[in-house]
Amino acid sequence: MSGFDLDLGVVEQQMDEDEDADAEGRVVLGVLDGTTPPAEWVGTIEDGSVLVLSIEGDLNELAAEFARDIKELGGGLMHFRSFLILTPPGIAIDTDRL
Repeated sequence: MSGFDLDLGVVEQQMDEDEDADAEGRVVLGVLDGTTPPAEWVGTIEDGSVLVLSIEGDLNELAAEFARDIKELGGGLMHFRSFLILTPPGIAIDTDRL
């Protein structure tokens, strides 16, 4: 059995890289009610994920602290029914069927 060589450091590094890659392309569901720090929403978009937030309160007031940051990143925002949809740069929100 001495022919088996496993470098756990390399395995752990690969696992960390795989976790980071999984963040991109995710759809994250959440509630926009003022309890989540705005920087967390911005960070989710920066990581390449799409956010679908159920709005509980005044949208303009709740999104004021992060909407401009998302736009400056090149992301998209759209209010649809009782949800706010936020996308990272490069992901368009198609409204053709509305």
